[in-house]
Amino acid sequence: MRRPVSAGFWFPRLALLAVVLIGIGGLTGKATAMATKENGGEDCRAAGTWLDPETGAVLPADGLMRSLSGRKVVLLGESHTVAEHHRWQLHTLAGLHAHEPRLVVGFEMFPRRVQPALDAWSKGALSEGEFLKASKWAEVWGYGSDMYLPLFHFVRQHRLPMVALNVDRRLVSRVGDEGWSAIPRDEREGLSDPAPASEAYRRRLAIVYLAKQQRRSGEDSSAGGADRPHARDLGEMPDLAEVMASDGFSRFVEAQLTWDRAMAEAIVDARRKYPDALVVGIMGSGHIDDGYGVPHQLADLGERDVAVLLPVESGQACEGLEPGVADAAFLVSPGDGADAKPAKPRLGIVIESTDGGIRVLKVVDGSVADATGLATGDIVLSAASFPVARVSELIEIIQRQAPGTWLPLEVERDGETRQFVAKFPTSFE
Repeated sequence: MRRPVSAGFWFPRLALLAVVLIGIGGLTGKATAMATKENGGEDCRAAGTWLDPETGAVLPADGLMRSLSGRKVVLLGESHTVAEHHRWQLHTLAGLHAHEPRLVVGFEMFPRRVQPALDAWSKGALSEGEFLKASKWAEVWGYGSDMYLPLFHFVRQHRLPMVALNVDRRLVSRVGDEGWSAIPRDEREGLSDPAPASEAYRRRLAIVYLAKQQRRSGEDSSAGGADRPHARDLGEMPDLAEVMASDGFSRFVEAQLTWDRAMAEAIVDARRKYPDALVVGIMGSGHIDDGYGVPHQLADLGERDVAVLLPVESGQACEGLEPGVADAAFLVSPGDGADAKPAKPRLGIVIESTDGGIRVLKVVDGSVADATGLATGDIVLSAASFPVARVSELIEIIQRQAPGTWLPLEVERDGETRQFVAKFPTSFE
């Protein structure tokens, strides 16, 4: 495994194979799992398996837990609405605790102002109902408490310190509206200046930012009917460089960095308070995968002994994870029932990364890609004005498509650059 997680990445030039047919894990970030051509993706079908994203190898659980228990910080990702992710977090906590009983558990869900309620809960001084009320759960988080309560009970049962990692959402919103520098220092909840985002992190956030902007445009232009492209036809696509240079995008990035910095500083504070303990952070995967968010801020604060663990759905959704995304990925069963995720957009191509872009290995008959005119051997150079050099970058852009929207693609075919527009159906099944 790579060590540390955020101190300069090395990405082997592997030909990664991914099937862009279904949703990729439903994560805030692009956390997916890798299957090399050599193993044919066999391991991606085995729920309950730990994988090393660097090599695609299966990791023995006991050895992994023993190794991780010697780290200083372990970050566990999640999609907030997927119950299976929270079950995995609980069992991972138990595995770590078996090897290192001195645990401190931090939660993204709570701002610092409710820390007294967390202290009282972990000491057994509050009932479940009293804790949810005192911590203002419905106000500060809003997702169902039933998925998180098993984690909270584990912490209390073992009388482990419980740490609020976040700041008030109003601060993050204010940074998004005004910018970090406009916030007086005495109104920053004690946060220091965040480390600048890497260019790769900015590119990922640009995809999120554009999706939010275009979703608003789609809502405003709904009068055109179900087949209207919602202000996303080729002539209206924004210039990426202009978007990333805009004040609005800069404030958006600063708001995300505020969130990342807050959690990193809370973890560092916990390390100082409990120097002999292993600090475990529970947070959204988009804050930790690829080491872009919280791990990057931790490294800036001098804490580099950090491991990142991610839950990933078994099956095809596992086959796009690239080296560097995490130290280990655990394959969970796809959600069903109450925690099932909505259907995702499907382009209908099998792809691999190359030096020049993303090569199309196969086009599925009757798919969106087939209707678009894509062909085997095409090299996808950009999507929605974003240059794509990694399989996961193209997957993420596709996964952010809304029903009924159009996706411009720049493709190299027979040495010539061509423009295509993929038209997605008005509903995903």
